[in-house]
Amino acid sequence: MTQITIIGAGLAGLTLARTLAVHGIPSTVYEAEASAQARGQGGMLDIHDYNGQHGIRATGLMDGFRSLVLEGRQASRDVAPDGTVLEDRPDNPDGGRPEVQRGELRQLLLDSLPGGSVIWGHKTRSVRTLADGRHEVTFANGRTVATDILVGADGAWSRVRPLLSGATPAYAGRSMVETYLYESGTRHPATLALVGGGSMTAYDETTRIGLGVQRERADTLHSYAMFDQPLDWFDGIDFHDGPAAARTVAAMFEGWAPELVALVADSDIAPIFRPLYGLPIGHRWEHVPGVTLIGDAAHLAPPDGEGANWALFDAGRLGTVIAEQPKDIDAAIRAYEAALFPRNFDTATAAAAYYPDFTPC
Repeated sequence: MTQITIIGAGLAGLTLARTLAVHGIPSTVYEAEASAQARGQGGMLDIHDYNGQHGIRATGLMDGFRSLVLEGRQASRDVAPDGTVLEDRPDNPDGGRPEVQRGELRQLLLDSLPGGSVIWGHKTRSVRTLADGRHEVTFANGRTVATDILVGADGAWSRVRPLLSGATPAYAGRSMVETYLYESGTRHPATLALVGGGSMTAYDETTRIGLGVQRERADTLHSYAMFDQPLDWFDGIDFHDGPAAARTVAAMFEGWAPELVALVADSDIAPIFRPLYGLPIGHRWEHVPGVTLIGDAAHLAPPDGEGANWALFDAGRLGTVIAEQPKDIDAAIRAYEAALFPRNFDTATAAAAYYPDFTPC
């Protein structure tokens, strides 16, 4: 039986493993994290009916997916720095972009897999091609695995990608500082009221700073302070000192409405620095038998609300074409890549339009 190895237990890797399992095709997923609970999994995702939901549908988990949807979260509003609501878009239950929490979606996928499908605590150190055309993965713990089919679902800094491409992510010209307010309904009611029922965005064109906020379960407000600045602009912020970092970042919002400043100043976690990166627009590679990429490993782009959706789509599509040609998986991979590359160009071009300082190498 053909051995299929997937590197990375994010949404893409797990969706691929589940899609294959639906068709009776076993695979093994190797993940660097020690367990499914090793770290938080990010915030809300709007899963689109034209890409992400296709991936979910391939897994046969649409009913489970629907059970995770947070009603009302498709509402959004734009707010001025002084707190004035500029545009308020109400929730549209038929909007085709239902919101779920990333961690809950990941757990749905994990729970759907056969026992032992995910091997935790295996961080990929290197990958090489063997003389027989298979590929060998070496993990940081010293273990090695040789495989017939290798799929890199290992994100922005993929260790599998160098087998196919010399491309590396470039800084997108924007960094974010992630914060949380928990129980905002009682602890920060004015801020919750300003955010509204779903997501909120505020931006100052003069200072080039902004806030993006998502309302999660239990009135949790998950925020990203946005700064369109070069990387060295952040050198003076000590993100190892959470309270000091919160004060420094909050001070950058001087003159903003206190309800907005509270999203940073009163964060219930130490602020997390998240610079944004993207691969070259139209990233592609010459086909190498037995290996391919999905998700950010294949087409990392600065965030525009589509990254997770296209990762789900990739995984569902690759799993489906493999199931259609189980005796010639390499032909299936070729077909997947032939459709992937033009899509990569279109989606990366669209994402880059939001980042005027992004100069992909």
